[in-house]
Amino acid sequence: MAYISTGVEYALHCLLFLVDQGGTASSPGSRDLADLQGIPAEFTAKLFTRMQKAGLVETSEGLRGGIRLARKPSDITVHDVVLAVDGERPIFECREIRENCAIFDGAPPPWATAGVCSIHAVMIEAERAMRETLEKTTLADLARSVSRKADKAFAGDVTTWLEERTSARKQPGIRS
Repeated sequence: MAYISTGVEYALHCLLFLVDQGGTASSPGSRDLADLQGIPAEFTAKLFTRMQKAGLVETSEGLRGGIRLARKPSDITVHDVVLAVDGERPIFECREIRENCAIFDGAPPPWATAGVCSIHAVMIEAERAMRETLEKTTLADLARSVSRKADKAFAGDVTTWLEERTSARKQPGIRS
């Protein structure tokens, strides 16, 4: 099982599409963002509920509703998204296996269990390094990276696609 869920990946991809939507007249909905990427709409809606509770996005209901970033992309870290979607949890849970060595016959000597388990210590350091990286990487950083890789027309194509979706949502009798 992965430490960081697929939900975090979905959430980050959705948030990346909101980075450049701040100046548009209408905001995409969670279904629009799910359909744009071919990911489950119901699950995406749950992710946005979690992210709204965490203060990462703002949502509005109705035909003119949609989702917007609640903070500047430079103020949203990858760690913020991980916490919003997956919550706080350690990457490793030490089971103190060192106490169970058959040689100790049920009573481990003090040296065997003194201090933090060496394996656990490595995992604590790995988690610290991972969280440090996630905390220093922002949504703006990710957006710049994607922008450098993407075809020049991609951002415009996405904006047009989302605008068509939100426009269709406003039309009576038309559902997107």
